Amino acid sequence: MITTHSLLSQHAEAMHTATTYVSQVRQSDLVRPTPCADWDLAALLAHMVGQHRGFTRAAQNGYAPKRAYAPERFTHERWLDSAFGLLGAFAGANPEDGIIEVELHPTRLLPYATVVGAQLLDTVVHTWDVARSIDMPFTPTDELAAEVLRVAETVPDNAARKRRGSAFSPAITADPAASSWEKALRLLGRDPHL
Repeated sequence: MITTHSLLSQHAEAMHTATTYVSQVRQSDLVRPTPCADWDLAALLAHMVGQHRGFTRAAQNGYAPKRAYAPERFTHERWLDSAFGLLGAFAGANPEDGIIEVELHPTRLLPYATVVGAQLLDTVVHTWDVARSIDMPFTPTDELAAEVLRVAETVPDNAARKRRGSAFSPAITADPAASSWEKALRLLGRDPHL
């Protein structure tokens, strides 16, 4: 079982990797399509920045309203501020305290590790989305891929995934012999060979 310390280290690794890719995005790239249906790169990055803000507030206060997660227009400065603000909030939170993360459940107090794991999944998968959008390769470490797969297996594959603007599409059947990373991507509705 992964420890809270290891999970936080993995999340920090994922965020630093994401920042490396995002730092290479040029203004002209923002109109590029992404693997997220209906989202160009500007919309994807706005979603990610908004998620950073919402998770930060939830980690600091134990709760954040839905509006706290609203997309925020991407700039490199906003990315850095939101990403490192989130890392600080996770590091400063008490791992014994539960968090209400309204996008995971509107009222249920969730374990701290569950919330960090969900944000880890978002960060790693959306890093792949960003990389594909700017024609760069990205494969996470085996450890990160295994953790993303573990969390992806808990994400409901329901009607919400068919709604316009959903971050994840309906799952795609995976070859049993596929890698953990390919299985995770397919569980979240992405074609690893896109």
